[in-house]
Amino acid sequence: MIEAERLPLPPFTLESATEKVRLAEDGWNSRDPGRVALAYSADSQWRNRAEFVTGREAILAFLSAKWRRELDYRLIKELWAFGGNRIAVRFAYEWHDDSGNWFRSFGNENWEFDDRGLMRRRYACINDLPIPADDRSFRWPLGRRPDDHPSLSELGF
Repeated sequence: MIEAERLPLPPFTLESATEKVRLAEDGWNSRDPGRVALAYSADSQWRNRAEFVTGREAILAFLSAKWRRELDYRLIKELWAFGGNRIAVRFAYEWHDDSGNWFRSFGNENWEFDDRGLMRRRYACINDLPIPADDRSFRWPLGRRPDDHPSLSELGF
């Protein structure tokens, strides 16, 4: 079975890399594991913190568990660098656990795409910072970040 292309396709330009990053952010902010998993190749390889995940089914399980644990998740991604079929991003997201403790998680990701625009490799380094609820910066309604919401750079993150 040949999978559909996920535009934009590599090789990336500044415009297409920026678009790819925003599409990824929008997908993750949906908190829909099935939707998000479709952006990855069937044999995609991940390193997420100290976890190693291989394949779309494992990604689906990973994301389902993540969003059961990380409640009211809101994410901002920002393009850091790109070339050919690779993109580097930095990101931050805010969430709380089931006890109401809030966190801001900061990180960097390196992405590699196949010719169809599916991500075949994702390497993520992430650090969690406990924050008071009143220090939250990501307060838009759950779902896609509004276009007029400040970026990570504008927030000073």
